[in-house]
Amino acid sequence: MRILITGATGTVGRNVVEQITAFDPTAEVRALTRNPEADLPEGVKIAVGDLAAPETLTEAFKDVDAVHFINFAGEQYGAIPDPAAIVALAAEAGVRRATVLGGIATGPLEQALSASPIETTYLHPVEFMSNALMWWSAPIKAESRIREPFGDRLSAMVHPADIGAVAARVLLDGGQDEQTLVITGPEVLTMHDKVRLIGEAVGREIEFVELTVEEAREKWTSEGMHEGLIAFLIEALGNTPPEGRTVADTVERITGRPARTFAQWATENAEAFK
Repeated sequence: MRILITGATGTVGRNVVEQITAFDPTAEVRALTRNPEADLPEGVKIAVGDLAAPETLTEAFKDVDAVHFINFAGEQYGAIPDPAAIVALAAEAGVRRATVLGGIATGPLEQALSASPIETTYLHPVEFMSNALMWWSAPIKAESRIREPFGDRLSAMVHPADIGAVAARVLLDGGQDEQTLVITGPEVLTMHDKVRLIGEAVGREIEFVELTVEEAREKWTSEGMHEGLIAFLIEALGNTPPEGRTVADTVERITGRPARTFAQWATENAEAFK
Protein backbone atom coordinates (compact mmCIF):
# COMPACT_ATOMS: atom_id res chain seq x y z
CA MET A 1 0.00 0.00 0.00
CA ARG A 2 1.29 3.48 -0.88
CA ILE A 3 0.39 6.34 1.45
CA LEU A 4 1.21 10.04 0.98
CA ILE A 5 1.55 12.19 4.11
CA THR A 6 1.18 15.96 3.79
CA GLY A 7 2.65 18.00 6.63
CA ALA A 8 5.02 15.08 7.23
CA THR A 9 7.65 17.19 8.99
CA GLY A 10 5.14 18.59 11.49
CA THR A 11 4.27 17.28 14.96
CA VAL A 12 1.34 15.15 13.81
CA GLY A 13 2.59 14.29 10.33
CA ARG A 14 5.82 12.79 11.60
CA ASN A 15 3.83 10.67 14.02
CA VAL A 16 1.54 9.49 11.22
CA VAL A 17 4.62 8.38 9.30
CA GLU A 18 6.08 6.55 12.30
CA GLN A 19 2.82 4.85 13.25
CA ILE A 20 2.12 3.61 9.72
CA THR A 21 5.57 2.06 9.62
CA ALA A 22 5.01 0.48 13.06
CA PHE A 23 1.63 -0.97 12.08
CA ASP A 24 2.61 -2.12 8.59
CA PRO A 25 6.32 -2.19 7.70
CA THR A 26 5.40 -3.20 4.15
CA ALA A 27 3.53 0.06 3.49
CA GLU A 28 5.32 2.52 1.21
CA VAL A 29 5.24 5.95 2.83
CA ARG A 30 5.77 9.15 0.87
CA ALA A 31 6.24 12.50 2.59
CA LEU A 32 5.09 15.62 0.77
CA THR A 33 7.48 18.47 1.49
CA ARG A 34 8.77 21.62 -0.13
CA ASN A 35 12.26 20.74 1.10
CA PRO A 36 13.98 17.91 -0.82
CA GLU A 37 16.53 17.66 2.02
CA ALA A 38 13.92 17.22 4.77
CA ASP A 39 14.95 15.04 7.71
CA LEU A 40 12.59 12.06 7.70
CA PRO A 41 12.69 8.50 9.07
CA GLU A 42 14.70 5.94 7.13
CA GLY A 43 12.78 4.35 4.30
CA VAL A 44 10.36 7.25 3.80
CA LYS A 45 10.34 8.54 0.24
CA ILE A 46 10.29 12.29 -0.31
CA ALA A 47 7.77 13.75 -2.73
CA VAL A 48 8.60 17.38 -3.42
CA GLY A 49 5.46 19.49 -3.75
CA ASP A 50 3.32 22.19 -2.20
CA LEU A 51 -0.41 22.23 -1.38
CA ALA A 52 -0.37 25.88 -2.42
CA ALA A 53 0.63 24.85 -5.96
CA PRO A 54 -1.50 21.93 -7.26
CA GLU A 55 0.60 21.64 -10.40
CA THR A 56 3.46 20.32 -8.22
CA LEU A 57 1.41 17.38 -6.90
CA THR A 58 0.91 15.19 -9.95
CA GLU A 59 3.95 13.01 -9.28
CA ALA A 60 3.30 12.94 -5.54
CA PHE A 61 -0.16 11.40 -6.07
CA LYS A 62 0.99 8.88 -8.69
CA ASP A 63 0.07 5.29 -7.68
CA VAL A 64 -0.95 6.43 -4.17
CA ASP A 65 -3.74 4.55 -2.38
CA ALA A 66 -4.32 6.90 0.57
CA VAL A 67 -3.46 10.44 1.63
CA HIS A 68 -3.21 12.16 4.99
CA PHE A 69 -4.13 15.81 4.40
CA ILE A 70 -3.56 18.94 6.43
CA ASN A 71 -6.06 21.67 5.62
CA PHE A 72 -3.66 24.59 5.39
CA ALA A 73 -0.65 25.56 3.29
CA GLY A 74 2.70 26.96 4.39
CA GLU A 75 4.24 27.65 7.77
CA GLN A 76 1.76 30.41 8.64
CA TYR A 77 -1.31 28.15 8.40
CA GLY A 78 -2.60 29.93 5.31
CA ALA A 79 -5.61 28.75 3.33
CA ILE A 80 -5.07 26.25 0.53
CA PRO A 81 -5.65 28.32 -2.64
CA ASP A 82 -7.34 25.66 -4.79
CA PRO A 83 -8.42 22.59 -2.77
CA ALA A 84 -10.83 21.43 -5.48
CA ALA A 85 -7.93 21.10 -7.93
CA ILE A 86 -5.93 19.10 -5.39
CA VAL A 87 -8.80 16.69 -4.74
CA ALA A 88 -9.43 16.31 -8.47
CA LEU A 89 -5.77 15.39 -9.01
CA ALA A 90 -5.91 12.88 -6.16
CA ALA A 91 -9.09 11.25 -7.45
CA GLU A 92 -7.75 11.12 -11.01
CA ALA A 93 -4.59 9.43 -9.70
CA GLY A 94 -6.69 6.71 -8.06
CA VAL A 95 -6.47 7.75 -4.40
CA ARG A 96 -9.12 5.73 -2.57
CA ARG A 97 -8.89 6.95 1.02
CA ALA A 98 -8.01 10.12 2.94
CA THR A 99 -7.79 11.56 6.43
CA VAL A 100 -7.94 15.30 7.14
CA LEU A 101 -6.30 16.72 10.25
CA GLY A 102 -8.50 19.27 11.99
CA GLY A 103 -11.05 18.90 9.24
CA ILE A 104 -14.37 20.71 9.54
CA ALA A 105 -17.33 19.83 7.37
CA THR A 106 -17.65 23.39 6.08
CA GLY A 107 -14.00 23.75 5.03
CA PRO A 108 -13.30 23.96 1.29
CA LEU A 109 -10.89 20.99 1.29
CA GLU A 110 -13.34 18.90 3.27
CA GLN A 111 -16.22 19.86 0.99
CA ALA A 112 -14.21 18.93 -2.08
CA LEU A 113 -13.28 15.56 -0.56
CA SER A 114 -16.86 14.87 0.51
CA ALA A 115 -18.05 15.48 -3.05
CA SER A 116 -15.37 13.18 -4.47
CA PRO A 117 -15.24 9.35 -4.64
CA ILE A 118 -12.44 9.36 -2.05
CA GLU A 119 -13.37 7.73 1.28
CA THR A 120 -12.64 10.50 3.79
CA THR A 121 -12.32 10.64 7.58
CA TYR A 122 -12.07 13.89 9.55
CA LEU A 123 -9.70 13.91 12.53
CA HIS A 124 -10.43 16.33 15.39
CA PRO A 125 -7.70 16.07 18.03
CA VAL A 126 -8.09 18.23 21.15
CA GLU A 127 -5.22 20.06 22.87
CA PHE A 128 -1.82 18.49 22.08
CA MET A 129 0.32 17.39 25.03
CA SER A 130 3.30 18.67 23.05
CA ASN A 131 2.02 22.24 23.46
CA ALA A 132 3.62 22.10 26.90
CA LEU A 133 7.03 22.06 25.23
CA MET A 134 6.33 25.25 23.32
CA TRP A 135 4.81 27.15 26.25
CA TRP A 136 6.54 25.77 29.32
CA SER A 137 9.98 24.34 28.64
CA ALA A 138 11.79 27.71 28.85
CA PRO A 139 10.22 28.98 32.12
CA ILE A 140 10.54 25.59 33.80
CA LYS A 141 14.22 25.35 32.89
CA ALA A 142 14.85 28.95 33.92
CA GLU A 143 12.94 29.22 37.20
CA SER A 144 10.89 26.07 37.86
CA ARG A 145 7.76 28.18 37.70
CA ILE A 146 4.73 28.43 35.42
CA ARG A 147 2.69 31.62 35.31
CA GLU A 148 -0.63 31.08 33.51
CA PRO A 149 -4.34 31.86 33.90
CA PHE A 150 -7.20 29.36 34.37
CA GLY A 151 -5.51 26.93 36.76
CA ASP A 152 -8.64 24.81 37.11
CA ARG A 153 -9.28 24.58 33.37
CA LEU A 154 -10.02 21.02 32.31
CA SER A 155 -8.40 19.39 29.29
CA ALA A 156 -8.47 15.85 27.86
CA MET A 157 -5.22 16.59 26.03
CA VAL A 158 -3.87 14.01 23.59
CA HIS A 159 -0.44 12.54 22.89
CA PRO A 160 0.63 13.34 19.28
CA ALA A 161 1.58 9.69 18.78
CA ASP A 162 -2.05 8.73 19.41
CA ILE A 163 -3.23 11.17 16.75
CA GLY A 164 -0.72 9.58 14.40
CA ALA A 165 -1.87 6.10 15.39
CA VAL A 166 -5.55 6.85 14.71
CA ALA A 167 -4.69 8.39 11.34
CA ALA A 168 -2.46 5.44 10.47
CA ARG A 169 -5.09 2.82 11.28
CA VAL A 170 -7.77 4.66 9.31
CA LEU A 171 -5.47 5.06 6.31
CA LEU A 172 -4.48 1.40 6.41
CA ASP A 173 -7.86 -0.13 7.26
CA GLY A 174 -10.54 2.27 5.98
CA GLY A 175 -14.15 1.83 6.99
CA GLN A 176 -14.59 5.31 8.43
CA ASP A 177 -16.00 7.17 5.42
CA GLU A 178 -17.47 10.59 6.31
CA GLN A 179 -16.83 9.95 10.01
CA THR A 180 -15.57 12.68 12.33
CA LEU A 181 -13.24 11.27 14.98
CA VAL A 182 -12.61 13.37 18.10
CA ILE A 183 -9.25 12.26 19.49
CA THR A 184 -8.45 12.78 23.19
CA GLY A 185 -6.22 11.43 25.90
CA PRO A 186 -7.46 8.95 28.54
CA GLU A 187 -8.03 11.46 31.35
CA VAL A 188 -9.12 15.00 32.12
CA LEU A 189 -6.48 17.18 33.79
CA THR A 190 -6.26 20.69 35.23
CA MET A 191 -3.30 23.01 34.73
CA HIS A 192 -2.26 22.17 38.29
CA ASP A 193 -2.24 18.46 37.39
CA LYS A 194 -0.06 18.99 34.35
CA VAL A 195 2.50 21.08 36.22
CA ARG A 196 2.65 18.47 39.00
CA LEU A 197 3.18 15.63 36.50
CA ILE A 198 5.99 17.46 34.72
CA GLY A 199 7.57 18.09 38.11
CA GLU A 200 7.41 14.38 38.91
CA ALA A 201 8.99 13.56 35.54
CA VAL A 202 11.92 15.96 36.05
CA GLY A 203 12.35 15.18 39.74
CA ARG A 204 11.76 18.59 41.26
CA GLU A 205 8.82 20.72 42.36
CA ILE A 206 7.49 23.23 39.86
CA GLU A 207 5.50 26.18 41.13
CA PHE A 208 2.25 27.19 39.47
CA VAL A 209 1.32 30.87 39.74
CA GLU A 210 -2.22 31.54 38.58
CA LEU A 211 -2.64 34.84 36.72
CA THR A 212 -5.77 36.86 36.24
CA VAL A 213 -6.89 37.34 32.65
CA GLU A 214 -5.53 40.87 32.65
CA GLU A 215 -2.17 39.74 34.07
CA ALA A 216 -2.00 37.04 31.41
CA ARG A 217 -2.78 39.58 28.71
CA GLU A 218 0.05 41.82 29.95
CA LYS A 219 2.47 38.87 30.14
CA TRP A 220 1.70 37.63 26.65
CA THR A 221 1.90 41.15 25.21
CA SER A 222 5.34 41.62 26.80
CA GLU A 223 6.42 38.33 25.19
CA GLY A 224 5.55 39.68 21.75
CA MET A 225 2.23 37.93 21.09
CA HIS A 226 -0.13 39.78 18.78
CA GLU A 227 -3.59 40.73 19.99
CA GLY A 228 -5.37 38.21 17.80
CA LEU A 229 -3.46 35.29 19.33
CA ILE A 230 -4.00 36.64 22.85
CA ALA A 231 -7.74 36.91 22.26
CA PHE A 232 -7.79 33.36 20.90
CA LEU A 233 -5.92 32.00 23.93
CA ILE A 234 -8.18 33.73 26.41
CA GLU A 235 -11.26 32.35 24.68
CA ALA A 236 -9.86 28.84 24.11
CA LEU A 237 -8.40 28.46 27.59
CA GLY A 238 -11.18 30.22 29.44
CA ASN A 239 -14.04 28.56 27.58
CA THR A 240 -12.78 25.14 26.56
CA PRO A 241 -15.60 23.44 24.61
CA PRO A 242 -17.07 20.19 25.97
CA GLU A 243 -15.23 18.01 23.43
CA GLY A 244 -11.92 19.44 24.68
CA ARG A 245 -12.60 18.37 28.27
CA THR A 246 -14.44 15.08 27.71
CA VAL A 247 -12.62 11.78 27.23
CA ALA A 248 -13.48 10.01 23.96
CA ASP A 249 -12.74 6.32 23.36
CA THR A 250 -11.48 6.94 19.79
CA VAL A 251 -7.85 5.93 20.35
CA GLU A 252 -8.67 2.57 21.93
CA ARG A 253 -11.57 1.89 19.57
CA ILE A 254 -9.55 2.56 16.42
CA THR A 255 -6.09 1.33 17.44
CA GLY A 256 -6.99 -1.44 19.90
CA ARG A 257 -4.94 -0.06 22.79
CA PRO A 258 -5.41 2.62 25.47
CA ALA A 259 -4.49 6.22 24.82
CA ARG A 260 -1.16 7.42 26.22
CA THR A 261 -1.25 9.45 29.46
CA PHE A 262 0.23 12.88 30.10
CA ALA A 263 2.50 11.31 32.72
CA GLN A 264 3.92 9.09 29.98
CA TRP A 265 4.40 12.07 27.67
CA ALA A 266 6.10 14.07 30.45
CA THR A 267 8.49 11.20 31.17
CA GLU A 268 9.34 10.85 27.47
CA ASN A 269 10.10 14.58 27.23
CA ALA A 270 11.60 15.22 30.68
CA GLU A 271 15.00 16.31 29.31
CA ALA A 272 13.38 19.27 27.55
CA PHE A 273 12.35 20.70 30.94
CA LYS A 274 15.61 20.15 32.84
